[in-house]
This record gives sequence, structure tokens and C-alpha cells, in this order.
Amino acid sequence: MNIAEVAAYILSFIILFPTAASISRFDQWWIRDFDFPRLQISVLILAVMIFDAVAFDFSSIWETAMLVVLGLSFIYQAAKIYPYTYLASKQVMEYKGKEVDRQLSILVSNVLTTNTKYDKLVKLIIRENPDLVLTLETDKTWEEQLSRIEEEYPYTVKIPLKNLYGMHLYSKLELEDIDIKYIISEEIPSIHGKVKLKSGEKVNIHCLHPKPPSPSEDDTSTNRDAELLLVGKEIDGRNSTLVFGDLNDVAWSRTTKLFLSLSGLLDPRIGRGFFNTFHAQYPVFRWPLDHVFHSSDFMLLSLKRLEKMGSDHFPIFIKLVYQPEDVEKNGNGETEEPDEEEKEWAEEKIDKGKQPDAH
Repeated sequence: MNIAEVAAYILSFIILFPTAASISRFDQWWIRDFDFPRLQISVLILAVMIFDAVAFDFSSIWETAMLVVLGLSFIYQAAKIYPYTYLASKQVMEYKGKEVDRQLSILVSNVLTTNTKYDKLVKLIIRENPDLVLTLETDKTWEEQLSRIEEEYPYTVKIPLKNLYGMHLYSKLELEDIDIKYIISEEIPSIHGKVKLKSGEKVNIHCLHPKPPSPSEDDTSTNRDAELLLVGKEIDGRNSTLVFGDLNDVAWSRTTKLFLSLSGLLDPRIGRGFFNTFHAQYPVFRWPLDHVFHSSDFMLLSLKRLEKMGSDHFPIFIKLVYQPEDVEKNGNGETEEPDEEEKEWAEEKIDKGKQPDAH
């Protein structure tokens, strides 16, 4: 065996590890973080396959087997991200009518607490003119800087925190039954309630920002998973519902897919692209962490990632139209129902997340 073949085997085993880790159910942060860069991992697998094809002379069955396993690994990774490419069918249909009073636009921005480019976000808000603005990682300083938009956004929910989990909601539309919850941790708030559309109809909203699995935040994904799955169970197919925020999870992870199955909500990005919102500073390392999910009685008018505003996240903007009477004929797809194994896994996650030693 020559040096090239040895190198090919070593590279192959290294690049197979992320797929093996992703398939596993271990929730340690360094395992679950492999759920994020599936596109990057797919590209690396292809590169290693090309190298192997050149390095191997295929005199051994193990060389052929290695290429087959790499090919299966690539298919697995590609299948996870395929729904978020233009090749896939759209899950949410575009609205072609002229309804105005049922439109609802949302801008979500993780501002990065230490970011001082306040004017950039304010200018984006003024330009896009959303009905709802959700800011994350906002502290008292950010609250003071954003006070200038309150004339246009008289309905507010303010939770300024120094721990990177502050949350502020600004609305042009009336907010009702607002409840600030600390679902899993006393450090991590979420906002729940209703927003009243111009038509007078009311829509349920859930604003979330769970902790990510990382060495500086949380050793495991348990708390994040439990918070998402608890909210998903609470929604449980209920219409007139929106969930938005920085979920610190990618759209194609097992947790987010199970959250969508439990809640019955739809992802407007399916069939339209990744809309990667993190990391704004490193183009090679980007994936979608900021989300807007909605029930099937909404249709899409606009969805876009906005430009940098000094944070490590890009803001995301969406405009939807509420169409409750057209649910059966609006053309929207459906979310798969969770099977019994998935339901059991969700309950295990939730129970574990509720335990004091999980925080």
C-alpha cells in the first residue's frame, strides 16, 4: 500500500465520522454540531471520493467498499438538504390575490449583544416596514437604541438581558394575551400570545431563542430540543399559528423536523433555498438558524435574507397572507405525522430537559 492509498483511507474515515455522528442520537454538543454543516460535509465527501478514485488501484475489495460507503454517506447528507434546494417542490404556495388586511410581515434579527451598529438595523426596519420586529440578544442598551422605532411600533414586549438571551418584540398591530415564559431554563425567555391583524382576526405567535449546543453555552442539545418539542406539542396542529426566532438549530435536523411534525407547521423555505442566516462573517460556514414557521392557513408573499447589520446573524424577512378559508385548496403541502418511535423520543427529550440537572 503506497502513501496515496494510506492517505485516502485516513481521509475517508475522517470524513465518514460526521455522518456517523449525525445518525447517532448522542446529544453532546460536539456530536450534534455535525447536524449543521451538511452542505459543507457533502462537498468534502465528494472531494475525498475523487481523491480515492485516483489513489486506489482497486486491487482490494476494501477500496471498492470504501467508495461505496462514501457514496452512501453523500446520499444521506444530500437527502437531508435536498428539500431546501430549488429542485424540491415548494411546501408553501405563493399568494396571487390582492388581500391587504390579512397580510402580516415579520423581521427577525439576532443583533449580537456586543454589536454597536444600531443604525443599520433601524434603517433596515424603516426600509422593510414589517408589522412585527423580533430582536434577539438585545440588552438595555439595544432597547434604548431601538426606542426610536416605538412611534411606529406602539405594541412592545421588552425583556432586556445581559446573558445573550434578551428578547424584544415590536408590533404595529395590537398584541393580546402576551405571556413571557421560561419553558426550560430560568435564564431563557420566550414570548407567546396573539397578534390582531388589520382584518380583526387573531393569530397565535411564539417567539423562541433556545440555547445552542456548544462548549460555551450548553454541553448537550437536551435543553434546546426539549424547548422546541414542548412548543411543538402545545401547538399540535393548531391553525392560525406562527413560530419565529433564532432556534439555534438547522431546518434539516432531526429535532426541527420532529418539531414540525408535532406542531403541523410548514417551512416556507422548502423548495426555495437555504436562506442561511449564520455566520454572517464567514461565507464558507453558513447555515439556517433563524426561522419562521407557520400553519397551513398562511400563504407566502415574500421571503428574503437581508444584508449584514454588524451581527454574526443576517436578519430574515417574511411577508405572509392569512387565508383560513382556503386551507383545503391553497396548494400548500403537509407536514408528515410523527410515528410512535418519534413521539417516544420527543417525550424522552422533554422529560430529560425538565430535570434540574439538565440546566
